[in-house]
Parts: sequence; structure tokens; C-alpha cells
Amino acid sequence: MPHLLHLDSSADPRSSASRGVTAAFVQGWQARGAEFTVTSRDLQADPPPHLPDAALHWAPRLRTAEEVVDPAAEAQQQVYLDELLAADVLLVGAPMYNWSLPSTLKAWVDHVHVLGVTVPFGDFEARPLAGRNAVIVSSRGASYDAGGEQASWDHTVPPLELVLGRSFGMTVSVITLQLTLADRVPAMADLRDRAAAEADAARSFAQELAERLTT
Repeated sequence: MPHLLHLDSSADPRSSASRGVTAAFVQGWQARGAEFTVTSRDLQADPPPHLPDAALHWAPRLRTAEEVVDPAAEAQQQVYLDELLAADVLLVGAPMYNWSLPSTLKAWVDHVHVLGVTVPFGDFEARPLAGRNAVIVSSRGASYDAGGEQASWDHTVPPLELVLGRSFGMTVSVITLQLTLADRVPAMADLRDRAAAEADAARSFAQELAERLTT
């Protein structure tokens, strides 16, 4: 059965823009039929620990004799890996926090980017996630339009595109919505209509994408 792994990392459970878009994607996915299943993981409500040992970056067979890891930490990492490897499509809610990834999402990435497991290394040439679809939903408080000064300040989407696309070999789609602070910042009041329109468009596109994405 086609299976979706849905991750949210927004710290705002009340009015998160990224959560609204990922919810629309899940709705579109499930509308395709009961066989379109979902595993949802809220990285804010149940945050992954920071990677406790650099040895976990390597498959067990690639670790040195001195690299003996805590079995509990290895078991927790395996939970994240199993969920990812079981997914036909990955959906990642990735709001921009201080121009970068939420720390909970970065911790998840550190657990699943494993040489010799999800990434080729040495005689291990497999890329088990290659060709699968990944969808990144990124929300930003201000405007990061191409050509503007702030366009180069985005350190949220590019790292995810590198990990999911370049390292894992996934086909990556990106949905962005901007100006999410327009309703809260008085100086952005004249941008509120644009912000609302972008949010509506992002939710509509997410649902439409989920309804047609191949697995």
C-alpha cells in the first residue's frame, strides 16, 4: 500500500503555517483511498534527542572497534530509520527558524543520514530511498523573493534538498509560503492580503500535489 511519512517540526501548535500546509497534503493523500496510509511524527511534541554518539553516523559494520554505542540510542535511531525506509513518500514540515532548520528536524536528519544504510559508502552502493518522492513545506516570516537581498539567507530548504535529493537520491518538491508574520507585525500590515493569498495557494497546491504524486 502507498505509505506516507509525515513530519512536522513547527514549535507553534496554535497557528503554525507549515502545519496547515502539511495537513492539506495529508488530506489530499488520504482522499485517494483507504490504501493510502500515513505515519505522522510530531518532532516538536516528541523531539528526537541530539545524536549522542558520532558512531551512529555509520552503519554498524563500518564502525571502528572503539566505537561501541549505547543500545538504547541505537534502538531509537532504528525507529526513525524504519519509518523512513517504509515510506513511499516523505512529507517534511520545515519552518524557517532564525534562517535555519528547527533543531528538532536537524536532530531527525542526523539520525537518518547514515553512511552505509541510507547513503552509499565504500562497497555499499545502494540508495534505498532513490527515486522516492519527498515534499518539503517551508514557511518564512518575511519575504525571500528571488533576486532580493534575503533570498540567499535561506538555510532551511537548501540543506534539506542536499540531504534528501543529493545524498538520498529522492525527487524533491518544495512548497513555500512567506510573510507568515504579517498578521503579527504592524509594519507588515500592508502585506497581509498577499500573505493570506500565498497561504491559500500553498494549501491548495499541497492538496493537489498529494492527489497526483506517484509512488
